[in-house]
Amino acid sequence: MERYLELIKNSYSDYWNYLKNEILLQNNWDNYFYGLIAISLVVWILEIIFPWRKNQSIFRKDFWLDTFYMFFNFFLLNLIVLIALSNTAATLFNDVLGFIGLSLSSFQLYNANDLPKWLGLLMFFLVSDFVQWNTHRLLHRIPSLWNFHKVHHSVKEMGFAAHLRYHWMEPVVYKSLLYIPLALIANYNAQDVAIVYFFAICIGHLNHANLGWDYGILKYIFNNPKMHIWHHAKALPTHVRYGINFGLTLSVWDYLFKTNYVPYSGKDIELGFSGDESFPESFVKQELYPLFSEKKDTD
Repeated sequence: MERYLELIKNSYSDYWNYLKNEILLQNNWDNYFYGLIAISLVVWILEIIFPWRKNQSIFRKDFWLDTFYMFFNFFLLNLIVLIALSNTAATLFNDVLGFIGLSLSSFQLYNANDLPKWLGLLMFFLVSDFVQWNTHRLLHRIPSLWNFHKVHHSVKEMGFAAHLRYHWMEPVVYKSLLYIPLALIANYNAQDVAIVYFFAICIGHLNHANLGWDYGILKYIFNNPKMHIWHHAKALPTHVRYGINFGLTLSVWDYLFKTNYVPYSGKDIELGFSGDESFPESFVKQELYPLFSEKKDTD
């Protein structure tokens, strides 16, 4: 137990030092703090220059709430709980394997050093995105998880910052389901995967932006604003119950597994979910909502 407590303590101090160095520009090019700011500013400028919904304000409804969510979820949440939790869980899992004479490395499908880095990172990206696509489906399918995911779907006007508006439990679910698949295929450091994460942030921001783009023929590969807005539609099509267009970065999974749905331009469709009129509007109340809500449905 003392070992795990020390690990938790070190996780907090290590991430605090990392975050401090990020803000003070003492890290290399893979600076997630200023990278997020730069990507956000670029996509926001694109929204201003090429607005899809021209009557939507530059400072749309919940702009500042979503901006707070963006920095809280991407940085502060790691400091508060995620890094310590993930480090402890990973160590505990490896200790359990060791107790029965196994190790996760013995199950690795390949050595990262045996492949060209571009190919290894491409596999990392594809496996990660596919697992997250399936996880996203679970967030809609399982009532208890949907109650957490409602925070993201409470967005009423789409904008880039809505990308990172989600309940703190969501990354716990995503990271838990991602841990083993990624451990089996790769062991890359933060700098190696930085380009993958920056690309995912770009696509995620664009998906939620006030932009009427679908990337032409590339819409069948990459998620896009015209496709993703239908994922946020308040009224689901009659042939589905749990949602459509679950892609995060890639849309190809939706086309392969027939969960794609873009019937016409969704520029002015109503966003949200059934019953969202009573959903809380403040950050604290939204975070507490799943704990006190008695409504466990899949609306």
